Amino acid sequence: MARSPHEAFDLDHLRRRVARGLMRLLFGKPAEPSGEPLPRRGIHRILVCHISHTLGNALLLTPLIRELEATYPGAQIDIVTRSQVGRELYGHYDRVSEVFRMPAHGFGHPRQWLRALRGMRKAHYDLAIDVDPQSQTGRLLLLKARATWTLGFSGPKKSGSVTHAVEVPEHVQNKGQRPVYLLRQALGDRAEADYPVPDIRLDEAELARGRRVLDRVLATAPADARHRKTIGVFANATGPKLLGTGWWNPLLATLEQLRPDCQLVEIVPMNGRSMLDSRYPSYFSTDLRQLGAVLANLDGYLSLDCGIMHLACASRVPTLGIFTTTRADEWGPYGPGNHVIHAYELVPEAVARELAARL
Repeated sequence: MARSPHEAFDLDHLRRRVARGLMRLLFGKPAEPSGEPLPRRGIHRILVCHISHTLGNALLLTPLIRELEATYPGAQIDIVTRSQVGRELYGHYDRVSEVFRMPAHGFGHPRQWLRALRGMRKAHYDLAIDVDPQSQTGRLLLLKARATWTLGFSGPKKSGSVTHAVEVPEHVQNKGQRPVYLLRQALGDRAEADYPVPDIRLDEAELARGRRVLDRVLATAPADARHRKTIGVFANATGPKLLGTGWWNPLLATLEQLRPDCQLVEIVPMNGRSMLDSRYPSYFSTDLRQLGAVLANLDGYLSLDCGIMHLACASRVPTLGIFTTTRADEWGPYGPGNHVIHAYELVPEAVARELAARL
């Protein structure tokens, strides 16, 4: 028997009361919302709560780290994350101190959870930030932290109050830009100013090593190809984004015809197997920073939407991201030299023409 609108309202009201009661039982008195912007002085210890474990999401946190370093140049930043490569990605930022690593999948490793929680609760933070507009886990971590100011998105999927809540913006969809927007709104800054791009802060020694490695790779190419522009191609992806050689072969054949001034280098995926029938000089590494250093020495990079696309962007190589299924406004590379190829309805040859024009 269907409930009346009045009964449904009473049930929803009861659920909200129970949820608020549980949150108060677990985390104490809710934070009092502040009517003032976040202070620009007096913030010396910052905690960032980031719970997504994928490589792309982990890299798209770096624009916020850059923004925090610019806003609070003397502050120390700790990060609690599910990314298993967080230390490699964030460790070259001067102001990043601790990276507390949570298990990548759920609560299957309680000791690792407790170790990370104990670590982050040892400090009293001036500011704790929950960067995710949907996940409740990030909010729970923020509420477990000891912080004077707390910042996060507000919305129907977020429970637990913060001192500075920001509505999820409809006009800012990009996963790398939204956390920066969150901070700027709380500070009262102009949110439309240029956003920092992802960056893993490769140093000079890493870049020089990447140059030497790439030179050795290119030494296997024909002599007449060694002075062309070098374009990296990564042909792997996950799920419905993955396209086979029946798609890549005509695309690359057309691209080579249109751009004879370029030579292609295959970036081999983590499984160690060529996705392009070993037709091109190739590079393989399981070390993300070493891979990033080689990518940084390319003249350009192209791939479907994937974690290595974000690594290329964060390594500061001009990046062309090809989008066939996922949303380019959420996941597309941005910033100088980076471009999105909207390939949702395009045949491979048409995609190649778009790439040739951008290269």
